[in-house]
Amino acid sequence: MPENRPHSSSLRKGRISEPGRIYFITTSCHGGRKHLNDPFSARIVMDEFELRAAEGACDNLAYVVMPDHIHWLLQLRGDSMLHEVVRRLKGRSARLINMMKTSPSIIWQKSFHDHALRAEEDIENIASYLIHNPLRAGLVRGLSDYPFWWSVWHKQGRNRG
Repeated sequence: MPENRPHSSSLRKGRISEPGRIYFITTSCHGGRKHLNDPFSARIVMDEFELRAAEGACDNLAYVVMPDHIHWLLQLRGDSMLHEVVRRLKGRSARLINMMKTSPSIIWQKSFHDHALRAEEDIENIASYLIHNPLRAGLVRGLSDYPFWWSVWHKQGRNRG
C-alpha cells in the first residue's frame, strides 16, 4: 500500500490519508444547529457526496444526512487527501445552502471525526449501522421513509428523481 501522508498541522495530530483506505467520516453542523433539516439542504449535501466520487476523489460506500450531522463511508482514490475531500464537500455545500437563505450562517463545525477501517472490520455492517441512524434517532418508522441516505449494499436508498 502507498506510504501514509500526514495532513497539515492544523488538523488532528496523527490523521493520515492512505489511497485505497476506507474511512468512516462524521461531521456536525456548527453549534449543533439543524441546518440540514430541510430537503433542499439535505439534497445539496447528497449531491456533493456524489460530486466527490465523480471527480475521482473517492468511492462512496454509504452516507446519511441527518438534520445536524452527516456520516460518510468512503474509499480514497488516487492521490486524494482525506482532509481535502471533506473540506471540498463542506465548503461547496455550505456555499450552496447559504445561497438559499436570507441570512447566511456558518453551516459546519471546523473539524471532522475520521476512523480508518481495519481489514478485520465488517464494512457492510458499518454501512448498515450508518444508514439506520434516522431510525435510531426516531425520525422515521422505516428506513424507506427517510430519503437522505444511500449505500452500495442497500439499493433502495437515495431517490435520485
